[in-house]
Amino acid sequence: MQAKYFFILISLSLYTLFPGSCSGKATTPPYPQRIVSLGPINTENVFLLGAGDRLIANTNYCVRPELARKKEKVGSVMQVTIEKIIGLQPDLVLATGLTQKLQLRQLEAAGIKVVQFNQPASFSDICEQFLKLGKLLGLKDRSEQIIVHAKNSVAKLQKLTSKLPGQKVFLQVGAEPLFSSVPTSFTNDFIVLAGGINISWKQKSGITNYEKVIASDPDVIIIAMMGSESGIAAKEQKKWLSMPVISAAKQKRVFVINPNLICSPSPATFVDTLYAIASLIHPELSGQITPD
Repeated sequence: MQAKYFFILISLSLYTLFPGSCSGKATTPPYPQRIVSLGPINTENVFLLGAGDRLIANTNYCVRPELARKKEKVGSVMQVTIEKIIGLQPDLVLATGLTQKLQLRQLEAAGIKVVQFNQPASFSDICEQFLKLGKLLGLKDRSEQIIVHAKNSVAKLQKLTSKLPGQKVFLQVGAEPLFSSVPTSFTNDFIVLAGGINISWKQKSGITNYEKVIASDPDVIIIAMMGSESGIAAKEQKKWLSMPVISAAKQKRVFVINPNLICSPSPATFVDTLYAIASLIHPELSGQITPD
């Protein structure tokens, strides 16, 4: 009889500590614990939220932060291996606007939760997506704190650059064809928020040509292209510098920057990149502009 009561007491204790364990039903964590990211921005945001330990896989293009390189790879941004993702048994897949619709349907058909984040069109979009991810992962407070800090840093920079004359900027993000930052892309905010004037502000498409750029006579040219490691960006820089008719070439203000900084910003890395670009557009502020 005493053994029977002892068993009941032990069972009640276990149930209190681990609800559902004695009923045979496994408890489900309230927020995703096994995440697969299909794009660099998503990956950076997961790490920025402090949830990098929940990320079990990402793409070959997910290289920031350094720990992202060590995660299991499931393919490229445009093409992933569905079988591999399913085999990893994720409870959440973070897709992008470049994820193929067929692959999205395949993942959902396999019973996997998929949340898609399209390419942000502005710094504001970047912050909104980050907040959405924070809520999704149960880290709303942290996401809000990071956004407030990022917005304060941007406002601080704008206060400094608003007192300076505008500089015409050509931000090149592609070579064949020649491709420019346009107002429908968040890359435009790197120029505008840094106190520059985007020479392509009237364009809807980023496709442009050398004649248009020369006619606009930019004061600064910034080159940020994927594949720069192959030397394409350096060749473009040399080409622009050989055109002394352009103010940027005359003043030797043609710069190459890491394309990863431009193409996949979290709220935090957006601020870091913005400050770096501002120092190129307004070198007179060098030493005065550092993010908090």
